[in-house]
Amino acid sequence: MKPLLTILAILVAGTSLQHAAELRLGSPFSDHMVLQREKPVALWGWADAGESVTVSFAGQSKTATTGTDGKWSLKLDAIAASAEPRALLVTGNEGRKVEVKDVLVGEVWLGSGQSNMAMTVAGCYHFDAEKAAAKYPLIRHYRESSGPSDTPQAEGKGAWQICTPDTVGGFSAALYFFGREIHREVGVPVGLINTSVGGTPIESWVAAEAQSSDPETKANYDTRLDAHRKFDPAQAPALHEKQLAIWKKASEKAKADGTPFVVPPPKDPLAMWKLKGGPSGLFNGKVVNLLPYTLRGMLWYQGEGNANSNPGLYHKQLTQLVTSWRTLWQDEVPFAWVQLPNFTSPGEGWPRVRESMLKTLALPKTGMAITIDLGDAKDIHPKNKQDVGKRLSFWALGTVYGKDVPATSGPLPADSKITGNAITISFKHANGGLKSITGGPLTGFQIAAADQQWKPAEAKIVGETVVVSSPEVSQPVAVRYAWKDWPDYSLANGAGLPASPFRTDDWPVVKK
Repeated sequence: MKPLLTILAILVAGTSLQHAAELRLGSPFSDHMVLQREKPVALWGWADAGESVTVSFAGQSKTATTGTDGKWSLKLDAIAASAEPRALLVTGNEGRKVEVKDVLVGEVWLGSGQSNMAMTVAGCYHFDAEKAAAKYPLIRHYRESSGPSDTPQAEGKGAWQICTPDTVGGFSAALYFFGREIHREVGVPVGLINTSVGGTPIESWVAAEAQSSDPETKANYDTRLDAHRKFDPAQAPALHEKQLAIWKKASEKAKADGTPFVVPPPKDPLAMWKLKGGPSGLFNGKVVNLLPYTLRGMLWYQGEGNANSNPGLYHKQLTQLVTSWRTLWQDEVPFAWVQLPNFTSPGEGWPRVRESMLKTLALPKTGMAITIDLGDAKDIHPKNKQDVGKRLSFWALGTVYGKDVPATSGPLPADSKITGNAITISFKHANGGLKSITGGPLTGFQIAAADQQWKPAEAKIVGETVVVSSPEVSQPVAVRYAWKDWPDYSLANGAGLPASPFRTDDWPVVKK
C-alpha cells in the first residue's frame, strides 16, 4: 500500500496555487462540526506559500508552515470529550484568521456506500414519531455533496447540521440510528460523516491504484474504465431503450417461470454515468477530500450494485476498500458493514455478495450487521433502518467501547465436521445459546452429497452447534443455510440476532 500513500500525498497537496492566497481549512472543517476525542486531531488547509499558520482550540495552539504547494497540516494533541460549544481559530500572517464556531468533541464515524446508506430518515418507518423525537443537539451530521471525479480532489463540498426535528429527515438513516445509540450509551457528542451515492458499485469507491495493481481486480477495473470513457451521452436514450427491452423480456420469462422479478434498469443512463463516474470516481470526488479527518471508525452499506455483476469478486474488492482506506488514513480504525438483507433477485448474486461480506470478517477489527430478516421482497430499500443502526451499534458498543451488549453479532459459522450421515456446524456468537426464531423446527438448511444435488435438511440444535442431515443423503459433503436471495431463515442466538447465511462448499455458481 506504500504507492497509495505516495500518490495520495502528491495529489492531495496538488491543489491549484492560484487559490493559495486565501487562508482556509479543508472542507470538513466548518461550523457545528464534531472532532474525535482522545486521539490526535488532524487539521489541514491552504494559505500563502511559506505562511505561518496557527490553530487554537481547547486551550492549546499548534503552528505549521505552509509548503510551496500552498498546503499546511498539523495535529492537535488528543482532546477529552466535550459538549461545550467552542470556537476553533486559525490565524495566519498579517492578522488573517478563520473561525469555526460551535465545535464539539466526541465520537466521529464515517459512513459510505450506495442508496441504503444514502437513504434518509424521512424514508423510514415511523418518520413522524422519529422526527418528533429527534431532539439531539449533540448529534451532528455532515453530508459530503461533491460529485465524482476522474482524478483525486483535495477539496470537496459539504456542511454539518445539528440534529433537530427540522433537520433529521435529511440525515442518513443507517448512520443516524447507529449514532443515536452510540450517543445514548456512550454519553458524548457524535459526529456522522455521510459520503454515499445511490446506485453505485464498489469499484467507484476504491482507489484506482489499489484496483489496477491487483491481478484479481485489474481486468474488471480496465473493463469498467474503458466503458466509462467510451460512454456517449448522445446514445443514452437508445441505450435505455435497449436495456428496457432486455428487462421486459427477462421479466416476462420470470413471470412465466414463477421466478423472482427482475430489477428494472436505471431510468436515465446519462444521469447515472454522471452520478457515479468511472471506477474510483467517487473515491476521487467524495473520499479523498475527507482524509485524514480523525475518526473512530467507518461503516459501509453497499453491495446491491455488484450482486448481478461478478459477485464472486466482491470479497477481494471489499478487502481492498477496507485495507486501502485504513492505509490512506494511516489508522487501522474499526470497520463494519451491513450484510445484504433478504430481497427477491434472480440467480445467486445476493447470496454470493453476502458470502463475500462474511469472508471479509477475517480482517482485524471488522464487524457485520446481519439483516437477513429486515428486507422487503420487492423494495430494494427496506424501510426498517432502525434495526440496521441498532445492530451496527451492538458491534461498536461491544467491541469498540467495551460496553455490555446482548451480542455483537448474530451467529457466524466457525467449523463443520462430517460424522456418518450428518454434518455438524459449530458457531461463534451463540450468545445465550442457539435457538429457533419461530420456536419450531429449524428451516432453511440444505445438504448435498458429492453429486451436488441439494436436498432439504433436518437441522437440530445441540449446544452451540447445529447437526444437519437428510434421509435422502447418506454420505453428505456440504451444507448451505439461507442460500437464496429471499431465503427461509430460522437460526438465531440468545440475543435474538439472526445467523448469517453461509455454505460449506465452493461449488460453481448456478446461473439462472
